[in-house]
Amino acid sequence: MQYFRESYPVFPKGKLVPWESPDFIVKLKSRNNLGVELTRLNPVNAREPDEKELRLIQSREQIIESARLLFEGSSTLRLFVKFLFSEHNPVAPERELSVAVQAVNAIRQVTTGKSPTSFFRETIGAEALPSGLEAILIVHHPEMQNGLWERSNNLGVSENVVADIRESIHKKDDKLKLYQKHRLNYYWLIITTDRLRGVKSYNLPDKIMNHSFESRFQHVFLFDLIKSDVFQLV
Repeated sequence: MQYFRESYPVFPKGKLVPWESPDFIVKLKSRNNLGVELTRLNPVNAREPDEKELRLIQSREQIIESARLLFEGSSTLRLFVKFLFSEHNPVAPERELSVAVQAVNAIRQVTTGKSPTSFFRETIGAEALPSGLEAILIVHHPEMQNGLWERSNNLGVSENVVADIRESIHKKDDKLKLYQKHRLNYYWLIITTDRLRGVKSYNLPDKIMNHSFESRFQHVFLFDLIKSDVFQLV
């Protein structure tokens, strides 16, 4: 939530309070209250990976776990870390440990000197990473007790992103009556995705913005975590 707030410059000013149903309330200076619900874009329309892709996934999971163990073995920081692997340049098995070590070195470089009592986020681009990695997203919040390191798009890559967005909105619209019991003034929905990506090579952001979306929330946003891009859908 803090990451979205920093990535969306016109986010309204006010006190952000963790809540339940919806996930957060923003107590605005106007004395109005904004409810914000978060949900992850679930690729309902993702295809099942074949044996070759399953082996690739296993290799990537091993790289990430090795990197986490190496980092946490020498740092007290507990981070949320997303690894975006290249789909065109897979990591060979003999390079797994080397890639993990180089990734950890890059993470250490950008987190050295960071305060464990403050929020921060960093994105490491391909130019600072070993071959086979496109980007690494690092987010830290002082309330985090355990690290979470994982692959981007680890739920799968959608064959119909627009349909999946509509399904996410529909599911949360059905729960809006529950949220409205708190009698807040406004309700927003933020749909997060690790990296906006589909199985086809067309310009996905342009395709999404060419569609019309409807919701009972006042505003609906799609938030690309890796690129810090915010798309207002409603």
